[in-house]
Amino acid sequence: MNSLLLKLLAQRIGLALLSLLAVSVLIFAITGVLPGDAAQEQLGQEATPEALAALRAQMGLDVPAHQRYLKWLAGLLRGDLGASSVTQLPVTELIAARLPNSLLLAAVTALFAVPIALTLGVATAVWRGSWFDRAASTTAVTVVSVPEFLVATMAVLLLAVQLQWLPALSYINDADSLGQKLRAFAMPVLTLTCVIVAQMMRMTRAAVIDQLEAPYIEMVRLKGASPLRTVLAHALPNAVGPIANAVALSLSYLLGGVIIVETIFNYPGVAKLMVDGVTQRDIPLVQACAMLFCAGYLVLVTAADLCGIVANPRLRHR
Repeated sequence: MNSLLLKLLAQRIGLALLSLLAVSVLIFAITGVLPGDAAQEQLGQEATPEALAALRAQMGLDVPAHQRYLKWLAGLLRGDLGASSVTQLPVTELIAARLPNSLLLAAVTALFAVPIALTLGVATAVWRGSWFDRAASTTAVTVVSVPEFLVATMAVLLLAVQLQWLPALSYINDADSLGQKLRAFAMPVLTLTCVIVAQMMRMTRAAVIDQLEAPYIEMVRLKGASPLRTVLAHALPNAVGPIANAVALSLSYLLGGVIIVETIFNYPGVAKLMVDGVTQRDIPLVQACAMLFCAGYLVLVTAADLCGIVANPRLRHR
């Protein structure tokens, strides 16, 4: 690995860390101006001013904002996310109880969505201009244009209310058998897969078409390579970088789209925990969940960027 490649990798990682620091400032500032008061929410409307002042001092809300930010940032660096202002439990424990559910939902969705999207993207690129390409591209654009909450609502109306094939809510904790678990996961996974496949397919199609129109592909064809070998052995390896970006960007959508999906289907994940925290004005919990989502997004995007750099033969062999 040459010095230029190492320099580019270090720059991308450093930029990701600086971005995460800037995101932490934004999250702290935005949560600080949320309407409502955590102390008022905990004590109720009948609380006396003296009781409110005492609780605000106990929660550290009476110190300047920059001091609270520095204390919060130092806790993040130590792995201490603070305590919930509602339950008084460590935020780390609350997130740890829900994080496996969110990761499992994302993993199951990716297991179905990524192979389908990559297959459709490569197929539409190879047969571009055909009826299959037009039908798949039109369907993808239509699905991308529909918000995920509408997809989820339509799925509930059709599959749960009209046909009664699947449950409207995902009670995974009550599912004992494999069949019950599959039924509990079916609705949220179907909703997320629809949008992710559409996005990833279009980006994969564009990346493969860009390689198939490159001059070196014409030389490969003149040498007598079959269409399948041309795509699999020559076009796809050079499209790894753009495809990795397509996969990472589409999977990072899970971190935002899952908030709506978990709320609609009452799925016990981190996103649902964050929504409950916003409702209860649980600022430490909301801040920790928001940082977790932003960090996951930056990790995925940075990983895709690093894959693109490493996969570039001009940088790898310079």
